[in-house]
Amino acid sequence: MKKVEVEQCDFMHVHEEIVKKVQDHMPEAGELRDLADFFKVFGDSTRIKILYVLWQSEMCVCDLAQALNMSQSAISHQLRVLKQMKLVTNRREGKTVFYSLADSHIKTIMNQGMEHIRE
Repeated sequence: MKKVEVEQCDFMHVHEEIVKKVQDHMPEAGELRDLADFFKVFGDSTRIKILYVLWQSEMCVCDLAQALNMSQSAISHQLRVLKQMKLVTNRREGKTVFYSLADSHIKTIMNQGMEHIRE
């Protein structure tokens, strides 16, 4: 990644009204922490691959492992993280458990991320 220089003001002058307005609308610290944790989940390429596969079709752990050329235990570990963050859901059919994206928000987030990196 190319190093980008950040410009700074030439002198110190705080715009009190703007600062107050922003502070009044800031979410609580706990909410911001939860949001940061949510986005951390997207920071792992294996989890991103799983989300993309599940975008195409619901799958069981065996199918995911085969599609991604990974072990079932590695897939299960990542699915646990994704499920904990409510990004995937599952349903049981007999002895097989199928996973899918939890909702359309996940597709939107993935689409927006791809648009951003392709700009």
